[in-house]
Amino acid sequence: MTTGASPQKAAALLALHAGPGFVLPNAWDAGSARILEQVGFPAIATTSAGIAWSCGVPDGEALDRDTMLEHLGRIVAAVGVPVTADLEAGYGDTADDVGRTVAQAVELGAVGCNLEDAVEGGLFGIEEAVDRLAAARAAAPSGTFVLNARTDTYLARTTGDAFAETVERAVRYVDAGADCIFVPGVVEEDTIRRLAAAIPAPLNVVAGLANVIDAPTLFSLGVKRVSLGGGLARASLSMLERAGRELLDAGTLGFLDGALPYADLQRRFGS
Repeated sequence: MTTGASPQKAAALLALHAGPGFVLPNAWDAGSARILEQVGFPAIATTSAGIAWSCGVPDGEALDRDTMLEHLGRIVAAVGVPVTADLEAGYGDTADDVGRTVAQAVELGAVGCNLEDAVEGGLFGIEEAVDRLAAARAAAPSGTFVLNARTDTYLARTTGDAFAETVERAVRYVDAGADCIFVPGVVEEDTIRRLAAAIPAPLNVVAGLANVIDAPTLFSLGVKRVSLGGGLARASLSMLERAGRELLDAGTLGFLDGALPYADLQRRFGS
């Protein structure tokens, strides 16, 4: 499963951040990744939430590093487009641990990753967060790997000025080598616009978590990268629950209306 990262794929992923904006869907297994590639997305991200749920556990580093990386390797091997990995907070207590995690992701063929600056809802001190990002950058040099620094300032409900702290952290993270900045949990259009203007790197927000702003509107606010987090996995699992309830309660098969035919899926996964 070890393939090594492709410089061409890394360059292609990085180039998307220089355009008018792009949607980056999040896959949770090889099958969902192949479907998303066939739809036409030029790059795919993984979702730690979706992968965790597919293993029957909650999100939030409930899976160990080796298990998460095993799933990442399957996704990378299943598609030809660039894949960026959700590595949560890096799976370790130290900056060296983070560096090892990123190095392993590179060996598996990932050409980018998200790294969070919080665990269990609590933000790392800014210096510690910077050290962890610097270790990631050292493990995957600039130009070969797209480092997306996530700050949870709007999710952790900091007592101070969330906007000011977000910008402060973003500036430090870019100085440490981040290629883009990910700010989940921000919902107000004006705040998103101000963040896009103040952060000296492409801004990534997640749609469908705390906001339902559509991608074209987010692009008009200055956002360059729109991801879905566990949104697609949630939609799929919700459909499964509705189908199960219909089957259990009524015994009917309405949930199959519009389902892809067996032969179609066989063909899609056959090569």
